[in-house]
Amino acid sequence: MKKQDRKIRILIAKPGLDGHDRGAKMMTLGLRDEGMEVIYSGIRQTPESIVNIAVQEGVDVVGLSCLSGSHNYHFASVVERLRQRGMEDVLVIGGGIVPPEDIAFLMERGVKAVFGPGTRINVVADFIREHVAR
Repeated sequence: MKKQDRKIRILIAKPGLDGHDRGAKMMTLGLRDEGMEVIYSGIRQTPESIVNIAVQEGVDVVGLSCLSGSHNYHFASVVERLRQRGMEDVLVIGGGIVPPEDIAFLMERGVKAVFGPGTRINVVADFIREHVAR
């Protein structure tokens, strides 16, 4: 099956010690309702484990959710490890509680978008459809 003939595959992951995953679970279900194939990693993942799952599952997108304040380290670390594994074409997006002043830092390191609390799922789905290399 060609890449463009299959559903967009997304990994939703919770890096670090953040145990609050209601938003990540809502995004997982919502993106499935939008016709995408979504894998949820569960909470308390390391950047290494997230990248390992992304490689094993052959995902198009990694969506990272963080509410603990460790987003700068974890999001950038996931992007760097994806690059090291030859997965620079994977779209990395973030969500959660990310102060506006940190968004530019994350985007400079390869995170393509950061969606805050209250973002409608269809907005995220539309962004993914526009930016996934098909």
